[in-house]
Amino acid sequence: MKSQHALQAAIAAVVGLGLSSAVSAGPAKQEPNTEKCFGIAKAGQNDCGTSKHACAGLSKGDNDATEWKYVPNGTCEQMGGKKATKK
Repeated sequence: MKSQHALQAAIAAVVGLGLSSAVSAGPAKQEPNTEKCFGIAKAGQNDCGTSKHACAGLSKGDNDATEWKYVPNGTCEQMGGKKATKK
């Protein structure tokens, strides 16, 4: 009986760690001298959520026009992307 209780506790701990990491996942912090660049992120390398998903790193395909990532200022268009428009 004790081994079953230990196994259940271990499973609960693993599930708890998974949930806590999912909750802490969020947008990447913008570093100084960077800009948002749309359409250049590779699958799983986007920096924030979109209407398709809620977190960074969840893009499903390469170069999706709605996905973005931070790049050094002045390099977005050279990489084939589009800069975010100012509101």
